[in-house]
Amino acid sequence: MNTLTISVQKIKNEQGVVRVLLFDQASGWPDDPSKAIHQATLKIEKNQAVYTFDNLPMGSYAIAVIHDSKNIGKLRTNMLGIPLDGYGFSNNAIGTFAPPSFEKAAINIQQGVNSHTIVLR
Repeated sequence: MNTLTISVQKIKNEQGVVRVLLFDQASGWPDDPSKAIHQATLKIEKNQAVYTFDNLPMGSYAIAVIHDSKNIGKLRTNMLGIPLDGYGFSNNAIGTFAPPSFEKAAINIQQGVNSHTIVLR
């Protein structure tokens, strides 16, 4: 089977954890953890975090990442909904006043070893 190693870069500090959701479809993307096919909680070391998903079928996937600095299980936002912690998506995709679409963030997993870097915003 195939692996995907993600490297999360530019984490502001080493407080809390990095939370990762891996989706194989647009349904639930990127906010509904129950629709993600994999979830991971990563330890931060030297302002980065690395994780490997194993046994992935070839296909299209999108990844949502947050720096949960207070370890509360969700992205903190201000009264206007603007994120207070770092966040990012596969392809380093960005949306306009909303998360990017699944299609914008989708990456293709090929046979064998795959890697991807996500830079937090």
